Amino acid sequence: MGIQLIRAADQWRGAPQRHSHAARGNEKKDAEKIYAGKQSSHHALPQEQINRLLADLAKAGRRVVRLKGGDPFIFGRGGEEIETLMAEGIHFQVVPGITAASGCAAYAGIPLTHRDYAQSVAFVTGHLKDGSIDLEWDKLAVANQTLVIYMGLQGLEQICAGLISHGCPPALPAALIQQGTTRHQKVLTGTLANLAAIVAQADVKAPTLVIVGEVVRLHEKLAWFGTD
Repeated sequence: MGIQLIRAADQWRGAPQRHSHAARGNEKKDAEKIYAGKQSSHHALPQEQINRLLADLAKAGRRVVRLKGGDPFIFGRGGEEIETLMAEGIHFQVVPGITAASGCAAYAGIPLTHRDYAQSVAFVTGHLKDGSIDLEWDKLAVANQTLVIYMGLQGLEQICAGLISHGCPPALPAALIQQGTTRHQKVLTGTLANLAAIVAQADVKAPTLVIVGEVVRLHEKLAWFGTD
């Protein structure tokens, strides 16, 4: 379904790296590509403008693909975008994707759940809409749970300190995955006490994902990607 929609699209919205991986050889030759990528503290287009442009292009009779790097409904702002489309009576389809937590964890050899280590998993964003890191720490500092933090690179030191101050052991294993599932993937492992320092000494490039929990111990045993 996703490839069929890409082939039919008159215009795309997304980031260049997503264009190249998802559409190479599948896009219409005359399809217009519009950069709408997001990096820390820098958005090519404000979210409100993206919402408006999607609606305006559709009303102009264009077939538009909004290409995401993971699942549009998990920290992908897909809900915000289709609220605008729904309010204006614009027909659309949502194609589910593989969220970064699933893809990056699998390629890093870190199972998010495991009968011996974690019976639950929580996905959180590393910063709120207003840019703060005022998370619900008591709900996150839970034993036998894997914590997956999206967009946590810039606030990593504060996140680790917050978890420790709310009851997580400083020695709790933690990992940061850089550009997971790609040839640039890098996995840095440590603990809540030292992961931020380890990352600070490395040349880390976004996007990244942070995983906290006992399951991180399995990385050394189960790592399979990029080990040849």
